[in-house]
Amino acid sequence: MANILAIVGRPNVGKSTFFNRMTGSLDAIVDPTSGVTRDRHYGHSDWNGIEFSIIDTGGVVIGGDDIFENAIIEQVQLAIEEADVILFMVDAREGLTPLDKDVANMIRRSPKKAFLAVNKIDSPDKFHEVSDFYSLGFKEIFGISSSNGGGTGDLLDEIVKEFDKATPETLPDLPKFTVVGRPNVGKSSFVNALLGVERNIVTPVAGTTRDSIYTRYNSFGFDFLLVDTAGLRKKSKVFENIEFYSVMRSIRSIESSEVVFIMIDATQGWESQDMNIFRLAQNNHKGIVIIVNKWDLVEKDTNTHKHYEEAIRKNIAPFTDVPIVFTSVLNKQRIHKALEEATSVYENRRKHIPTRKLNDVLLPIFDGTPPPFIKGKEVKVKYITQIKTPYPTFVIFCNLPQYVKDPYKRFAENRIREQFNFTGVPMEVYFRKK
Repeated sequence: MANILAIVGRPNVGKSTFFNRMTGSLDAIVDPTSGVTRDRHYGHSDWNGIEFSIIDTGGVVIGGDDIFENAIIEQVQLAIEEADVILFMVDAREGLTPLDKDVANMIRRSPKKAFLAVNKIDSPDKFHEVSDFYSLGFKEIFGISSSNGGGTGDLLDEIVKEFDKATPETLPDLPKFTVVGRPNVGKSSFVNALLGVERNIVTPVAGTTRDSIYTRYNSFGFDFLLVDTAGLRKKSKVFENIEFYSVMRSIRSIESSEVVFIMIDATQGWESQDMNIFRLAQNNHKGIVIIVNKWDLVEKDTNTHKHYEEAIRKNIAPFTDVPIVFTSVLNKQRIHKALEEATSVYENRRKHIPTRKLNDVLLPIFDGTPPPFIKGKEVKVKYITQIKTPYPTFVIFCNLPQYVKDPYKRFAENRIREQFNFTGVPMEVYFRKK
């Protein structure tokens, strides 16, 4: 059984700093701006040989003017339900606040074991500040410093006593499918529609999802890790450091995935930022599936679908061999079709064609349509092979590779795609001297 620790508290008490220290990463955004962590964020850690997962939650605000208040509270409640142990974190520098009391009341409604961590005790002479928080009624109180690690050892010693001592099952090596796109196109709603639970905060405000969140999807014959990322904005619109971190995390998510869902808003069409995302995925040799969401909001006639698809393919040329799925996430229309396409693209990306088969099929094509003469020189293709890389890479050996220009390279790539189905997968084709 997995061991799960949820970190709960009001904004800016140091939850994400503690999360990063425990996971040995910078996966949770740490910023002095109150309320930065809006979604649950998951990490993995161990202490004294006992492994466990950590959930970093959004800062709880009750009775404030933050439009995300209710959504964040729901997220925290879900985290408490998922967790085996709750770590309630408060801020020694600011002292006990009414909001701390509200959070304490929320935690007390759960039967789960809870520990109170008084954070920002950064030196021994500050330890007396812990006493302010005994009135909250928690038996287990620890003074800690998330920033320098002070006191965290004693706290963790007690936390892991509550966990199952068995080593958790190692997560299988699963495909990673990343959902990317401009803000507010429906990425989190797509994830929620698949999972059937409010896994991420969904509001009509752009830029809500600020961290990338991995969720295992294992249903209807599919089994993969689904990643919901912060919306990618144009650089000119990145005003906050938070927004910058989110863009960087989206880029890292693309880099670490095998297939990228590029989601666009059907009512807005394909825009320049969609093109930037597409090229980013293509340049990283990731499988690509384009999802046109909110299709139910578009007025249609007989050829609307066809013309819309043609317009996208014209924009993404010359790499046009990409699945395009028209969905309404709100109405759960064709969302499983998107998964089918992504699974197919994932398999295409892993595909390896035997050298003999490549040559049997392609050599007659290249002999029939050889590269054009350059400076009176005739280029002769000798043989083709696929080399082992994480994405399809082909080497075509010939006598004069320096005379093979880009149009013929595209011709060669298109013939490989036609004959062996590499739909959705960027590939590399090199001409080399035998």
